[in-house]
Amino acid sequence: MSKILVKDKDIVVPGEILAEGMDNLPGTGTYREGENIHAGQLGLVSINGRAIKLISLSGVYQPKVDDTIIGKVIDVTMFGWRLDTNCAYSAMLSMKEASSDFIPKGADLNKYFSLGEYVVCKITQVTSQKLVDISAKGPGLHKLRGGRVIKVNTNKVPRIIGKQGSMVSMIKQATGCKIIVGQNGLVWLEGEPKSELITVRAIKKIEDESHLSGLTDRVKVFLEKETGTKLESNSR
Repeated sequence: MSKILVKDKDIVVPGEILAEGMDNLPGTGTYREGENIHAGQLGLVSINGRAIKLISLSGVYQPKVDDTIIGKVIDVTMFGWRLDTNCAYSAMLSMKEASSDFIPKGADLNKYFSLGEYVVCKITQVTSQKLVDISAKGPGLHKLRGGRVIKVNTNKVPRIIGKQGSMVSMIKQATGCKIIVGQNGLVWLEGEPKSELITVRAIKKIEDESHLSGLTDRVKVFLEKETGTKLESNSR
């Protein structure tokens, strides 16, 4: 007789038995051994009908085409800039993809982006050898000035953004901070010092409690208490 041994949103460890019998299907992060479905990684259980999959709670960012990321300039070459992408693979920003303005050959590229600066950019190509090309041309893509950059678990980025941007919009509304969330786990924020601190704490709360139900309401209560701003509920 088939039986699911875990509940939706349970946290499981590698090797743990999630279900017995052949009626259920192994999904992402799980595997079948005999008649049992096991966890293949540390993760959060997601049950959808007969399928059981895991949402990873750990791991590093893997570059994907069309991802919007925040990169840090780590090298200036004759032909462009190399950026740290918060993963094992750096990215190349060519002169052609750096600006809508024409950059003449031999120009001092430090005038555009210099070492240590952060850039919001989009991944345009990832080769089989994990060579990553990026562009800083397009809406919302630009050099970041001021503010601060913090790192978060890349697997928590969707929760920090929220459905259709609802979570990050709520934080912006409460704190008045500007916030840009990179899909590579870097978050840029800018505002008054106290507001920045509250924003960082709110993001940390989301990161720590993303596996628990009622997250939106708890973050809403936290923000209202810390800022004194009355917020509309975005919970579904």
